[in-house]
Amino acid sequence: MKLQLRYLLMAGLVSTAAQAADNQDAALIAKGEYLARAGDCTACHSIAGGKEFGGGLAIASPMGVIYSTNISPDPEAGIGKYTEQEFADAVRKGIRRDGKHLYPAMPYPDYRGITDEDIHALYVYFMKGVKPVAEKAPETSLMFPFSQRWGMWFWNVAFTEDKPFAPRHSVPDDINRGKYLVETLGHCGSCHTPRGIGMQEKALNESSDKYLAGGELNGWPVPALRGMPTWSIQNITDYLATGRNDFASVGGEMTGVVEHSMQHMNDQDLHAIAAYLKSLPADTPVINRRADAEQETKKTADYLTQGHNLNAGQMLYMNNCEACHWTDGNGAKGIFPRLNGGDVVVADNPTGLINIILQGAQTPSTPKAPSVMAMPGFASRLSDEQVAQLATFVRSGWSNNAPAVTPKEVTKVRESLAKP
Repeated sequence: MKLQLRYLLMAGLVSTAAQAADNQDAALIAKGEYLARAGDCTACHSIAGGKEFGGGLAIASPMGVIYSTNISPDPEAGIGKYTEQEFADAVRKGIRRDGKHLYPAMPYPDYRGITDEDIHALYVYFMKGVKPVAEKAPETSLMFPFSQRWGMWFWNVAFTEDKPFAPRHSVPDDINRGKYLVETLGHCGSCHTPRGIGMQEKALNESSDKYLAGGELNGWPVPALRGMPTWSIQNITDYLATGRNDFASVGGEMTGVVEHSMQHMNDQDLHAIAAYLKSLPADTPVINRRADAEQETKKTADYLTQGHNLNAGQMLYMNNCEACHWTDGNGAKGIFPRLNGGDVVVADNPTGLINIILQGAQTPSTPKAPSVMAMPGFASRLSDEQVAQLATFVRSGWSNNAPAVTPKEVTKVRESLAKP
């Protein structure tokens, strides 16, 4: 009887220990999934209609097309054979299990600061919480000499930093949480920091005023995030959570960031990101804006309302845009973005604005903003000359003071959109 009781007690202890281990794994898997969302892993390592994390996304680069890898736990096609240290080296140093270097289309220079604790949670998630995908992703085959992956060693020495995340001293915890998310998992600098001659980010953290100072991505102007003087913390939080706020709606690459990453993050982390961005010195100049914004806005709005002697660009605006963006160019808060002072509108490079006019834009559906707001494209309705006239008016009306757009610039964008 005593022996039987002992066996029962031992079985109970084993069962309890197994249950505790399962609970620990479940918690790590949930944390790793959240961190993978924060790192936007789905956007690059999945393709539309394909299996999650199966890779195969074609990423255009000046050196050629780079295909994202399969990061599912399949042992042959994916990363199923990776140890945790090998996984960490791939994420933070860009070194594969076979010792070869990844290309920095994988933002490992930014991921370098991810903590060991978060790396562990990510590893547990990808090994135990992700379904294996047996199909191999296409091989990346760049032109010589970029096909020689060993050359990335020199690039890494020149342009990456082997340093852990460095929090600020004497600031609220949410500022440092936001700093961590922006500098590491969010890899915001990979798009919002200008690039150098080696296609490297000119700064990897806030130690340089070039960090998050804006730039270009695939021809699109990318706004600076330093300080964001015209947006409040709540404006930024709303934009990240829903893809829209009182000033703007997402377009271009940022649409995918909100869809795959930001909308899945909790309110505290989104607020922390916004608080951190607001804490940065706003030392980037406000470009292409008129000094007397309010007076110039009223002047344009009054002229459009009277409707006399409108030029071609103004007529095109009234016939195609005014119903949503209004005569004052300020749109409808939280619904239709403002054109009066919009970053994409007044950027030196008009490519982003031309893209939106030609192919339209659509906000993602998110829990806090489930309705999809869509702007139709006008590629089939307007000629290149008409698009140029419309864009020129939008860039010079109200408080805007950006250079004119030429039909040749529109033709170039239209041709790029026609490419497969």
